[in-house]
Amino acid sequence: MALSKSQMPDTAQHYLVCGTEDCEKNCQFYCNPCHLHLYEQCRDEHQKSSETKNHEVVSYRQRQHQLPVEQCKDHTTRNIDMLCEDCQIPVCSKCVIQDHQKHTLNDLETIYSKGFTLCLDEIYKIHQYFIPTSQDMQKVIMKDTKQIKATMDKIRTSMMAEAESLKCLVDTVLSDKIEQVNKMEVSLIEELQSQEKTYQDYISSLNDLVKEFQGYLSSTKLQNNALIFALSDRLKIQPIPKTTKPVPPVFTAGQYSKEDVTKLLGRVTVPDTKPENRKIKPMETSTTQLSLSSTVIKFREYTVPGVDRVLHISLDKSGTVWGSDDNGNLVQTDLQGNQLQKIQTSGGFGYHTVTQGRDLMNADIKNKVINRIKQDNTINEFIKTGDWKPLSIYSSRINGNILVGKIEDEEAKVTRYNRTGEEIQNIQRNNKGQGLYKYPHYITENINGDVCTSDLYKQAVVVVNKSGQHRFSYRGQRLGFSPCGICSDLLGHIIVSNCQFLSESIHLLDQDGQFLSLLLTSQQGVNCPRGMCVDDKNNLHVGQMFTNTVTVYKYLQ
Repeated sequence: MALSKSQMPDTAQHYLVCGTEDCEKNCQFYCNPCHLHLYEQCRDEHQKSSETKNHEVVSYRQRQHQLPVEQCKDHTTRNIDMLCEDCQIPVCSKCVIQDHQKHTLNDLETIYSKGFTLCLDEIYKIHQYFIPTSQDMQKVIMKDTKQIKATMDKIRTSMMAEAESLKCLVDTVLSDKIEQVNKMEVSLIEELQSQEKTYQDYISSLNDLVKEFQGYLSSTKLQNNALIFALSDRLKIQPIPKTTKPVPPVFTAGQYSKEDVTKLLGRVTVPDTKPENRKIKPMETSTTQLSLSSTVIKFREYTVPGVDRVLHISLDKSGTVWGSDDNGNLVQTDLQGNQLQKIQTSGGFGYHTVTQGRDLMNADIKNKVINRIKQDNTINEFIKTGDWKPLSIYSSRINGNILVGKIEDEEAKVTRYNRTGEEIQNIQRNNKGQGLYKYPHYITENINGDVCTSDLYKQAVVVVNKSGQHRFSYRGQRLGFSPCGICSDLLGHIIVSNCQFLSESIHLLDQDGQFLSLLLTSQQGVNCPRGMCVDDKNNLHVGQMFTNTVTVYKYLQ
């Protein structure tokens, strides 16, 4: 439920405060030369002053972003503040006098502010239109893929059925032809058997005749011996029977080819139709930009079952959340509070993250390793950190690098690894050789590549650029700043929780470390906020020390 300004506690700042001394009212305007936030009445006084009456004062959303301070390489006492259009290089005032007097010069801060605003606009478009629209197209393609697979399965089934039908027809014809051959065989065999019996009978009659003749030869009784009588009739031997040689059938192979069978089984063809272009939802033309809302709206809560408290949150692209406590319970849940899986770890604070490929990674401080947990729940040792204990971990949304906060005895550092686990950068000291960190227990990366670390023992948010150079440290607005959970949003804001007793709150900074507001305070029910993250709809998820309930807030409009 949104709070009206009259309901807001006086100690909470839900808006940008005026930069004028002793004025804590809502900032509505901005002085570009002074880089000062101004309330309406303070703006009027600012423009009346003889020193600032000619200053350009605009609405806060139209402000000119402050140029980062950078020394000239040739003139170290001067800062770069102009752009030479002829040479296309940034220069300082001494450079202009020496080498660029007749060149066209432009105010670098104006150019930077325009570029800064343009980048924010482009980032907003990418997150609000290009990525969601592309994701919608991916879903359509996935749906088309399923339909294509279903269609091809149906075609394969039809082909198999037609082939089976053809096989049955072939089997039937084959059976008929085999039966025909069998009948031919029986007829021919019967004929041959008949011829065989003819010769068998003939041989038998010859044997009988031989016996008869032998009887005549061996007989001693002449009166009975046939030899003394005419034997012309008896001695006549019957001729050998004549038989015919059977003519066997001849098999003539069918005249067919693979193409004939292909024709019998039908064809698979692609229709001669030009594919239609997929319809891409047009980007809405709107002059409104995403900006800070004047009120913070609480609109959802969900629990992380299986944990005592929510000290750290990692969001998955699929809409699920990983939450953890200090007892080593690491639980995945959906936004309705249904537990999906639970992993027992060695515990910690900001010790887990979800990669671009949706794998979970956790820093095991006890065994000094970084584990990768794939979506099939297989756990692999991804990185061994040697003597260094890994405290915090973050997977870059920019390039997939892995950022790990580590400690060893009295030393601390942040190490950058690439996607394959190869160490590519160590961030440990500033340009004076002083240690940047003491206990980097939460870590994140801003849209400009800055590495933002919440350091409990230094009681500061330590920010370095992507090259590892120290940019700034933020130590709160008053005594008692104990930074814990930290995250950033698509506008480059840095959001950090303060767990200091009696000062529990969530601080909002710009990407240059300037304090903008207290988003939430204990008066709004925030009790020792710890784990935090911003989802792809620009909502802030907040976990707390003494409950396993996560509260979701809207703070951008």
